[in-house]
Amino acid sequence: MTIYITSKTSLNGYSLCSEIHTVKTCFKGYMMNTTIVSRFWLVLAFFAIYFVWGTTYLANLYALKAIPPFVISALRYLVAGLLLALLAYGKSQAWPQKKEIRDLAISGVLMLVGGSGLVVVAEQYITSGSAAVIVATEPLWFVLLDQPRWKLYFSNGKIIAGLLIGFAGVVLFAQMAPANSPQQDQSTNQFLGTVIVLVGAILWVSGTLFAARRIKPGRYNLWHTTIQLVAAGLFATFLAMVNGEWNRFVWLAVPLPAWGGLAFLILFGSLIAYLAFAWLVTVQPPAIVSTHTYINPLIAVLIGWLAAGEAVTGLQVVALIVVLTGVVLTQLSKIQAGG
Repeated sequence: MTIYITSKTSLNGYSLCSEIHTVKTCFKGYMMNTTIVSRFWLVLAFFAIYFVWGTTYLANLYALKAIPPFVISALRYLVAGLLLALLAYGKSQAWPQKKEIRDLAISGVLMLVGGSGLVVVAEQYITSGSAAVIVATEPLWFVLLDQPRWKLYFSNGKIIAGLLIGFAGVVLFAQMAPANSPQQDQSTNQFLGTVIVLVGAILWVSGTLFAARRIKPGRYNLWHTTIQLVAAGLFATFLAMVNGEWNRFVWLAVPLPAWGGLAFLILFGSLIAYLAFAWLVTVQPPAIVSTHTYINPLIAVLIGWLAAGEAVTGLQVVALIVVLTGVVLTQLSKIQAGG
């Protein structure tokens, strides 16, 4: 599941800042000088948030071949959290306050277990590309769940139109799923998978808004993200235990491709791509960095088709365009409205 600057989000100071202020006001605090930023590192960073985050959906699919969903989340976040803790310790960064630790833990569980974790669960029933397209609706949920700004949002006809178009595209995409897809042998599975991802999107947005209203943006450092990752890992461990997943999980029986999928999620999804994102928002305009919101589902659908043989119909491609049209219209209208 991806992180959105315009609202999505979550694990870094700027994204939380954008939940409290307008994009213009927030970015006044940054001394951006893109002329001195190496083009090489910019290209690598954008590659990470465009391509790497887009391929994590396929990595989920490979990991699911032999590892239960909540075990995947538990191992992913605990290992990533421990690695990030070593980095934070090496940089001698300040430890968060007690109240912040509590709020970070709650937001981490909501976003990473309730959000990204449920995407893994859903990919047992739907394709990785389908999951990515539904996740792309998260900016729409920010509008629906950000109650203090309802008066601003719902007085704007373009935002309302964007919401209707975006969700109509999701319905169309789900209805047009090819019948011969291995994960979609039954229409009930497609419906269940779609609902699970939508619930995950709501929980991700809820966790983001929760953290945005309780943690000061300027206080964010690597320890904050570490706490979110570790809290999510521990909660996923608990869910896997309650669900009996640890009893079904046999370490020695896991094939190399499944371990590879998990390793990709840990190293590239939770560490490299996130750190690239956190750096980009300090050197590039938010409107540019947030374009990963629209690129990720395109990458996920394409990679799923090429690497995993996930069937995609022509009408689903049309539905994908409809979803992205709704998201773009909503996002641009929010910026113009000052939200």
